[in-house]
Amino acid sequence: MMRAELSILDLVPITEGATAKDAIERSMRGAELADELGYKRYWFAEHHNTSSLASSATALLIGRAASRTSRIRVGAGGVMLPNHAPLVVAENYGTLANMFGERIDLGLGRAPGTDPLTAQLLRRTAADPQSFATAIHQMQGWMSDDGSPGGVPISSAASAGTNVPMWVLGSTVNGASIAAQLGLPFSVASHFAPDSLDDAISLYRANFNPDAPTAQISEPRVMVGVNILVADSDQEAEFEFTSHMQMMLDGATNKRRKVQPPAEVASFADDRAAAFVNATLRVRAVGSPATVKERLDQLQARTEADEFIFTSYIFNEEKWHKSLRLLADLWGMA
Repeated sequence: MMRAELSILDLVPITEGATAKDAIERSMRGAELADELGYKRYWFAEHHNTSSLASSATALLIGRAASRTSRIRVGAGGVMLPNHAPLVVAENYGTLANMFGERIDLGLGRAPGTDPLTAQLLRRTAADPQSFATAIHQMQGWMSDDGSPGGVPISSAASAGTNVPMWVLGSTVNGASIAAQLGLPFSVASHFAPDSLDDAISLYRANFNPDAPTAQISEPRVMVGVNILVADSDQEAEFEFTSHMQMMLDGATNKRRKVQPPAEVASFADDRAAAFVNATLRVRAVGSPATVKERLDQLQARTEADEFIFTSYIFNEEKWHKSLRLLADLWGMA
């Protein structure tokens, strides 16, 4: 089995004491390092109405990161399509592709990436599977060679001929089914929604349709979301990972604050809360290089993933960069 490629998912975390401007610049430095170390992709995920993340305007972040890198693919992981008009998405990402060539990716999800009230303020496209599939078909038309989808008398010079690669994002068998029917690559959000990981991958592979009009690949391609943090020792890595745990717990309890420094688990979670967070984040490889390699090897054997895309909410930027370097080294990239 070929070793899975490694990619990074960045939500532009705003750490305690920092501003959104600081967080964006930190992410740009992360993209530059990822480019240097040989990671496959650097994706930004759309979120709204949160105190801890500055990843609302993904197209702008992608453009900035692409301008500061030279090799790595940069994209959305993803655009939450219910929040956008498909034509605007096609024009934005077509423009990026015209600016930065074939390094641009477009991952698409059906979730709003926020709370219900904010979703109402953002909503532009229905989230049901048929509307989602129709929107993808239209966007592909606007990015096709003639820049126009069949049946819609609207063309887009900004996106025509760019044919930006698309991914379907999902955490359940529903997302897997859509990706399979459309003949598109599938990214599983198992880094925060692990319950349906195996069933979703199995259904996707069994039902993949390479002959669909929307197909962009000839065989299934699976990307698995995983939480990764590498440090010199298991103990150090587990301690640094508590920033991520606090962030997850804050989201579950609607506690609005920035990403917190690492702390002993007992100081922020009782046994029940700690069990919830650990279960939610159980698709993870956190520890020393040897521990992380073992866990990633186990996950690849389990899922036969073509690619891992990982999150790392590490409070200290130097330790985040060290984690990226250690991971690249143990995976044979550096």
